[in-house]
Amino acid sequence: MTHQTVRVHHDSSSERLLALKDALGEAPVERVRLADLTASFTPRSGGVDGEWALALAHLESELPPIVVHRPTLSVIDGLHRLRAARLKGRTHIAARFFDGSRQDAALLAVAMNVAQGRPLSQSDRVAAAERIVAARPQWSDRAIAVVAGLSAKKVSELRARMEGLPRCERRVGLDGRARPLSTVQGRELAGELLRADPTASLRTIARRAGISPATVADVRDRLLRGDDPVPPRQRGLAAGGRGAREGREPGGRDREETRSAEELVTLFEALRRDPSLRLNEMGRSTLRMLEACALLARDRGRIIANLPPHCTEQLAELMRGYAELCQEFAEELSTSAVRPGPAR
Repeated sequence: MTHQTVRVHHDSSSERLLALKDALGEAPVERVRLADLTASFTPRSGGVDGEWALALAHLESELPPIVVHRPTLSVIDGLHRLRAARLKGRTHIAARFFDGSRQDAALLAVAMNVAQGRPLSQSDRVAAAERIVAARPQWSDRAIAVVAGLSAKKVSELRARMEGLPRCERRVGLDGRARPLSTVQGRELAGELLRADPTASLRTIARRAGISPATVADVRDRLLRGDDPVPPRQRGLAAGGRGAREGREPGGRDREETRSAEELVTLFEALRRDPSLRLNEMGRSTLRMLEACALLARDRGRIIANLPPHCTEQLAELMRGYAELCQEFAEELSTSAVRPGPAR
């Protein structure tokens, strides 16, 4: 039988990896012999949970197809379903096929197990993130965090503890775009370009200087105040401090990690797929809140174009207030991430 497969380029970004995971849901379904399948990509340190597999075996409804790495016939996602099929005495199981490298298959196994089925434990997510950092050191902390189901701050801490990682001058974000760890040279070039043509658009300068439009806006504001386009702290970091070697701002964030609207929507979609949010009332309320934010990220221009003129100033004031509240909320979330959660 000739299997139809889903492919992905070896150097895919995390966004493409997540898109691939979604695309697998549309791939053709084949029947595969259980005896031909192996397990080598599981991110679960404890292996298959026998009780969970038994519970699946008792279900009357048909279980979703598993995902298999075609070159090795190893299961990427669905080991509990595989065990359940064996418990029921089946000889074949429905499967969708992925054709790609073993490394890509391992990354896909993490992405699929984080967002569906039996949730990965915290320790398994941490171990998975460490493997992704080692396999894709050029990915940004936030890109790895979305795949592994952790916070970007946690990934940053893991990266800082790992030894022997190659030095990457640029990091690839969720949108697949590479951004420099240090913006010193980009800021200096942006300053020169703005002095030469103060009317140039932020995006034009950003493309030429290799930095984000938000950073160009900051450079422009600094020049208007008569300041150096590079903040003194960043010049100090570039001179060789610990923060420069790790490519971090204090607090662990990638310095050039400005999120585009597309990145924000991608982050939201990853959260929306997380069963731990969907299965409780507060989680569903949080997702409804984020749905409104995603709408803003997707349709901001159309919203502005269709607003009654007499509402714009009030709405602008309201959004500024909400922005401050959201910033405080983000800081509280970052702080709470390092504190133990409530007892269960």
